[in-house]
Amino acid sequence: MKMKAKLETEDGKSRYKQRKQTVEPVFGIIKAAIGFVRFHLRGLGNVANEWRLIALAYNCRRLARLRAA
Repeated sequence: MKMKAKLETEDGKSRYKQRKQTVEPVFGIIKAAIGFVRFHLRGLGNVANEWRLIALAYNCRRLARLRAA
């Protein structure tokens, strides 16, 4: 079954709607608003630390906006 046919079923439509509620928008915000598109360090430990900094920046930005509202 092709993807278009799957998405036209009721089950496919409901599953596709759930994508809006998942963490996918967070990655888009990190790429667009923060400007993070690639890791600059090498090695699993360094990449993990770099991702923690990006996540911290995202969460701080979100908290600041929530407090301002």
